[in-house]
Amino acid sequence: MKKVLVLGGGFAGVDAATYLTKMGYNVTLVSDREYFYIYPTSIWVPTRESEFKDVCVDLKELQRAHGFELIIDAVEAISKAENSVTLASGKVLNDYDYLIIGIGASKMKPKGVENTLSICGAPEQALAIRDEIDKLIEKGSGKIAMGFGGNPKDSSAVRGGPGFELLFNVHNLLKKKGIRDKFELTFFAPMAEPGKRMGPQALKMMDVFFTKLDINKHFGKKIVEFEKDGVVFEDNSKLEADFMMFIPAGDGHDVIKNSDLPQNEAGFVKTDDTSCVLNEDGTMSNIYAIGDVAALEGYDWRAKQGHIAEVMAKNAAHNIEQRDSGGSDFKGYNQHLNILCVMDSGDGAAFVYRDEKRAFMLPMPFIGHWMKKAWGLYCRNSKLGKIPRIPGM
Repeated sequence: MKKVLVLGGGFAGVDAATYLTKMGYNVTLVSDREYFYIYPTSIWVPTRESEFKDVCVDLKELQRAHGFELIIDAVEAISKAENSVTLASGKVLNDYDYLIIGIGASKMKPKGVENTLSICGAPEQALAIRDEIDKLIEKGSGKIAMGFGGNPKDSSAVRGGPGFELLFNVHNLLKKKGIRDKFELTFFAPMAEPGKRMGPQALKMMDVFFTKLDINKHFGKKIVEFEKDGVVFEDNSKLEADFMMFIPAGDGHDVIKNSDLPQNEAGFVKTDDTSCVLNEDGTMSNIYAIGDVAALEGYDWRAKQGHIAEVMAKNAAHNIEQRDSGGSDFKGYNQHLNILCVMDSGDGAAFVYRDEKRAFMLPMPFIGHWMKKAWGLYCRNSKLGKIPRIPGM
């Protein structure tokens, strides 16, 4: 029985470990957290619509459900040449036939970013955001600014959707409490048209949402630094805020940048379409990179999302099996590239979709919110094998 070492306990790593175990491989999953975190539904933790435990799935529970081995430890180093992985504990893992890297990305670090919190950062930050919002609600008024940044070296490493969702949910929370008029809400981003990658229709509808919800916009100016009381921009203007939520753009993981793996300019692992890391002579190595850690090639509007990570994981498992069975029916991720999300507002949602042929945003008042809630339950229970996976999801 061949051995596969999977690094990362997120969407990419968990799915890869699950599929390969079902295929009969001896799989070991390494994660620096004891739980799988459902980032798309973490937007409700700060507004107290969900508890922290509601967006976590114990990895030991996943281990029992699927049968892979589990190591809770951080990855310290990866060596392609030596076919080894070193963990923070000092343990060296080198007894594997295949290595699948799904450790995600690091974050860019603009000056003063420590004065902000991120809904896409360490899971515990969702609780810290909740506490800051609670303080402002108790105070009865305040200025809240939320936004995201970009990586000029890799346009796919942007994650703005959760920022939109969180601000819309905070608006809805304040409205329910009858104090929305006491708060100034602002969304900021350095690009002139944040959300443009979702398509022209979505961009126009987002503008309608901002106007309708009385949310200020601060777009098109480079962020210089974050101070304790606001965001400073390149023209020396300042957006004052009592609380700032900021989603930094993704950047190559420090472990990858310090490795001998092939990388793009931003430090993401370079692979072919099948997610395999190629040797210098163009042949396939025994290493696959999936999810946010990988360099995503394709359309200008491409974006790193959880469902793309899942596609990569399923393909990597399939491709490994093909190699071992002497097959050549390899599958790639590029044909599956799209933007797909249900953008929640707390009292409704909008379905966003884009591929190479079409792009649209479909408002879903009221029911959309509960559809995303239902997806969260589906995600948890399908990962645990309690309900079947929906084909294509």
